[in-house]
Amino acid sequence: MADRNDTTRAGRITALVIAGVGLFWIAATALGSALEWSQRTRALFDLAALAGFGWAIWMIYGIWRQRRNDRDG
Repeated sequence: MADRNDTTRAGRITALVIAGVGLFWIAATALGSALEWSQRTRALFDLAALAGFGWAIWMIYGIWRQRRNDRDG
C-alpha cells in the first residue's frame, strides 16, 4: 500500500511541476513581450522552460518504471 501512495504522490508532484513550468513560461513570455526583452533573454527563459518540461518527462519515466517494477515483483 505504501508503494501505491508513493506513486500517487510522485504523480501529483509531477503534475504540479508541469503546471508550474507552464505558468512560468507563459508569464516569462508575457513579461518579455511587455518589457521588450531581447531575443537572447527570451530564449534563456524558453530554455529554462524546456529544461523544466524535460525534467517532468524524466519524472514520468521514473513513475512508469516504478509501477512496472511493482507489477512484476
